[in-house]
Amino acid sequence: MRINAIAFSTNGCRTAIRLKEAFPEEDIRIFAKTQCDTLGVERVEEKASVWTGKSFEECDAIVYIGAIGIAVRYIAPYIKAKTVDPAIVGMDEHGRWAIALLAGHIGGANALTARIAERLGAEPIITTATDINGKFSVDTFATVNNLRIMGLRTAQDVSVRVLDNAFVGFTTEIPVEGDLPVGLTLADSGEFGVSISTDIEKKPFDTTMRLVPMDIILGVGCKRETDPEKMKGFVSSILKEEGIPDQRVGAVCSIDLKKDEAAILELAKQYRVPAKFFTSEELMAVEGEFTKSDFVKSITSVDCVCERSSVKPYGGEIIRRKTAKDGMTIAICRRPMELKFL
Repeated sequence: MRINAIAFSTNGCRTAIRLKEAFPEEDIRIFAKTQCDTLGVERVEEKASVWTGKSFEECDAIVYIGAIGIAVRYIAPYIKAKTVDPAIVGMDEHGRWAIALLAGHIGGANALTARIAERLGAEPIITTATDINGKFSVDTFATVNNLRIMGLRTAQDVSVRVLDNAFVGFTTEIPVEGDLPVGLTLADSGEFGVSISTDIEKKPFDTTMRLVPMDIILGVGCKRETDPEKMKGFVSSILKEEGIPDQRVGAVCSIDLKKDEAAILELAKQYRVPAKFFTSEELMAVEGEFTKSDFVKSITSVDCVCERSSVKPYGGEIIRRKTAKDGMTIAICRRPMELKFL
């Protein structure tokens, strides 16, 4: 998880350092709008509003350490939608309080707030109704299980009905581990319900909250400075040939030599999924039968970048072998899906 934290006082800088030290497994950068001589703290010379805009584009989460009103003012112009906004967490300069401010479920602000509170000894402030009432949250369930939400308004209706103890049916093509949460009823039809299916048009209930498994992993490669629009068109055409809707795409993967390639980064952004990059050693360690190329191996030290990178993150079955066009390559893997109730 890439996190940017910004402090507005000397005490805030101290809390920011504690935050970074408490999360060694996360990619946390510490910034300050005040003079701070502590090693590892980067001074923000530009306006904090500009810094915020950049962080919205680059990060999974932003932590503001200072008055909560400061955070509200800075993030306001950049808020787009709960499906794309980063998690926003606010803290006081002494680290006594951690407040989930934006993107609580899908963005992960609630979970991050709870983790910060636990590790720094702070008091978590989480205000979403499903959380404080211990009820099922379809947003959180979808995020944790790599399911794409089709229709945010319907997702809100799920929460309202669960809180009101109204009927919410539940049907799924994929087995789910754990007990059915209170508020859901196993059913294939009814007035209102949640459906998990690879068929994005499936609507078994009168009003259906559709969750689509993001089980399609794209392994890609391209020549340096490939036109991003050309890459998008190529990938889109292959998905259409395979009858795969865009909503099922879960990640775009390649070799780390391409980690700065605009065509690949823009492709991941289009599908609103992470771009994952792996070293040649990691890719060559992937077991399986692959379409090998001595030429590609002579350049990258990997005999088939696209196929190996599609399998690397989650395993699974390659359903489209290497396809090449105009210096671009793609392979498609269907990952195994394991769903769990929280």
